Amino acid sequence: MITLSIPVSSDIVNFINSLVKRGDASTKAEVVRQALARYAEDRAVEDVLIAEQEMCEGKGIKGDLRTILAKIK
Repeated sequence: MITLSIPVSSDIVNFINSLVKRGDASTKAEVVRQALARYAEDRAVEDVLIAEQEMCEGKGIKGDLRTILAKIK
């Protein structure tokens, strides 16, 4: 595992510490890992919703996937 050091405000530190204190995570690192995992999930859901909206608007691509990929390359 790689360690990443980032500056954060004292408000963020206090928030992280409060989450650990109330038992939402066992360590500060775990709070950040959980937050990033949630962010990644939220982005994935957002991407699906955008794609779904584009399909409803007729912006989707229809056809054989191999043929479409060949045209993109």
